[in-house]
Amino acid sequence: MTLILVRHGETALNAARVLQPADTPLGARGIAQAVAVARRIAGLGPVALLSSDLERARQTADAIATATGLPLETEPLLQERSFGDWRGRPWTDLPCPPAALVDAPPGGESMADFEHRVAAAWAAVLRRQARSGGTLVVVTHGLVIHRLLLAHAALPAGTTMPQQLGNCSLSLLDAAPPHAVTLLGCTRHLD
Repeated sequence: MTLILVRHGETALNAARVLQPADTPLGARGIAQAVAVARRIAGLGPVALLSSDLERARQTADAIATATGLPLETEPLLQERSFGDWRGRPWTDLPCPPAALVDAPPGGESMADFEHRVAAAWAAVLRRQARSGGTLVVVTHGLVIHRLLLAHAALPAGTTMPQQLGNCSLSLLDAAPPHAVTLLGCTRHLD
């Protein structure tokens, strides 16, 4: 059994390197990416679909639901890290790269809070996968996937995590411990 982790499609704001508010929708390119990843996933035989409840992830998951016929379930624990009052600001206007920030920005999550929430999200994913009895698709956000893989999966020997996973990238890992990663951040379906 497999877990399929999918980063949401591109938005106008992440293309412009702006921290996204929660309600940011996919752009035209992101919608096309979602359709492409959905076609690829449909061929992998998933039996369940779980997504962050943020708009950009839900839109990506909706395309997968259409391609696979699976009902979409949402999980708020899969939301991207909250950067609070920094949302809507260009990365160049920030005092440091957002992913490197340890403390909480005003109104946002600290790294420790984010890591704690992602651990709870991982537990929820594993519970959902166990109930499904087959391949589970999880649509979420770049920092969430990055943290899930670093903290809870086994990368192949000699493999390092990329600094950023592409929009609508696909990562596959075994559902059983040690959750071996068999594909990392693949975007060949977007070519």
